[in-house]
Parts: sequence; C-alpha cells; structure tokens
Amino acid sequence: MIHFNSVSMIYGDRTVLDAMDFFIEPGEFVFLVGPSGAGKSTISKLLIREVVPTQGEISVGEYEFAKLRRKDIPYLRRQIGMVFQDNKLLPDRTVAENIALPLEILSKKQESISKIIEELLKATGLEGKDNFFPRQLSGGELQRVGIARALAMDPAILFADEPTGNLDEKTAAQIVDLLTRINAQGTTVIMATHDMAMVKKLKKRIIEIGEGRLIHDSDPKKKSEVKETAKPEEDKDKEEAVAEPEKPEEQTDQKEHKES
Repeated sequence: MIHFNSVSMIYGDRTVLDAMDFFIEPGEFVFLVGPSGAGKSTISKLLIREVVPTQGEISVGEYEFAKLRRKDIPYLRRQIGMVFQDNKLLPDRTVAENIALPLEILSKKQESISKIIEELLKATGLEGKDNFFPRQLSGGELQRVGIARALAMDPAILFADEPTGNLDEKTAAQIVDLLTRINAQGTTVIMATHDMAMVKKLKKRIIEIGEGRLIHDSDPKKKSEVKETAKPEEDKDKEEAVAEPEKPEEQTDQKEHKES
C-alpha cells in the first residue's frame, strides 16, 4: 500500500530524511515514533504530495509518485485522511459544517452529506454535538471532530500527526482507542507520536526514526518482503537453476543400458 524506497529530503544544507525505506500493508496500524524534528511531519507531507522528495521513490496504492500527474494529486489526497495536532478546524463553523467541508468541495448532494455526518458523529462519539462550535468543545472532542472530518471521504489511509500531543492521559487513551476501532474497520492507520509509554501498551507495529533515519522497525519482515519483491527476475531464474540442477541425458542413457 505505502512504499518509501530510499527516500531522502534535503532542505538547503539540512537533511530531513536520509534514505528512508519502509513498506506498510493495507489494514495495518503503525506507530511512527521519534522526537520532535525527527522527520515525522515531513513523511506526512510527502504522502499527500505537498512536497517532493530530493531522492528516492514513493508509491501509495496504485499511485507511483514518479509518474504522478498534477491532475491526479487531488485523487491521491482523497485516499489519505489527515488528522492534525492543532485540529485545523474552522472556528466560525459548527461541528457538522466542519465535517461537511470536504464533501461540499466535491459537490456532494446535501442528503448524502447529512447521512455521512450522522454516521461519523455516531462513530466518533459526538452525537448531539453537530451544532456546537469549536470553542464550545473540549480538547478530546476537537480531535474527534478532526478525525470525523478526515474520515468524511472514506479514505483508505488515516494519518494522525500527534493527535494526542495536547491531551491528558485519559483523553489521549480514548482517542487512540477510537483510532484502533477505525483500523478494525479496515482503514490503514498511521499515528505519529513521541509518547513511547502509550505506544508500548498497544503492541502495534512501530517504525522509529531519528535525525531523519530509520532507527528501528518492529516488523523487519516487511523490509525483507520489499527487497524480495524488488529482486530481478533473472536472478530468481539463476537461483532456481542452482537449486534444481537437471541430470545430464548421457548419464541417464548409460544407466538404462547397464540395466538392459
């Protein structure tokens, strides 16, 4: 689903990502961990094609970024729901109006929008909050609205960038539980965080980065699968030939002659 192949990102004389290499399968829940400035937000920007890598290749589903046309970028972004630490909600719009925004941009019918909002309010535990404004909500509720809005387009991938960074421990646990339930419905979830205590409790896959480099992947099998997939066909043919050598026809004929 998501493949970063030796991806580097350089701004001037600063290397933000250095030969980043990982593969995330459909339906996975992955924690992207590392301190502030490690490169987590850069990865999110690369995923939605907000920035272009200096080196390397990126693919998301059917989209190979090296071949991606400008007109295809909006379609790519519909596949990736973004949840931000600071919510990025419009303060002068209600909860329902904030959730409806991406649907209105696509000129969805009002009946369809209303149904989607109702379903998302229920799924995120925001029933009865549809006419509230952001200033009337708690920190946890604001994050739930952000998650609901990110899910409005029914994306295949949900990227949550430090969604619990400004929340207390109890509220943070509730948000992570919501993301886990969303993942159980089949959505690929990537959660960027530096809260290692919370990460260890969930026992999900962890990709740890630091100073722009991949430090640790708790599922190294994923990396080996990528390398195996990239192996040239001619090399595979050679391996098969070595593994199963054919018997010379001469020896077979001599054996049959002796038996007769």
